[in-house]
Amino acid sequence: MNVGMRTVFARYWWALVIRGIVAILFGLAALFWPGRTLLVLVLLFGAYALIDGIFAVIAALGDRRDHPNWGMLLIGGIIGIIIGIITFFWPGITALTLLYLIAFWAILIGIYELSLAFGMRLAASGEWALVLSGIISIIFGLILLFQPGAGALALVLVIGVYAIIIGILLLIRAFRLRSLAHV
Repeated sequence: MNVGMRTVFARYWWALVIRGIVAILFGLAALFWPGRTLLVLVLLFGAYALIDGIFAVIAALGDRRDHPNWGMLLIGGIIGIIIGIITFFWPGITALTLLYLIAFWAILIGIYELSLAFGMRLAASGEWALVLSGIISIIFGLILLFQPGAGALALVLVIGVYAIIIGILLLIRAFRLRSLAHV
């Protein structure tokens, strides 16, 4: 890693600590309350989609004179409202869709972390936590994609374990970067 990038990462080591703590807390919640965690995830997504859709419609209609693409914002808002409503009436379908979104997210994050580690030669400089995090993220995403029938509650447990492991790796990396900031 070049000195400039290392300095930037080291300066914001505390952001990795926050991310790590939130990941660990989420993971523990998923392990101790898997049914509630799944339902809360689905309902939070539905509430977000509904509220975001409502505000997008309001913004589109309010800016239609000044914004040339207000129609696209309106369509996006209506879609968000519909998705929010579907989530509340059919949470099972939303849970499966959310499962696939999490799978694709984990795979993309893993690819990004590996490309960052190897592209900046972080792997050679001892950034094993970033490499391991990337590999675990990809494996986790692939498991979710190819084993959705294992049951949503079981997958919440896997998500919980994954979140705890990633949280610990984020904390390790954060404190390594913190020590670099003081060098």
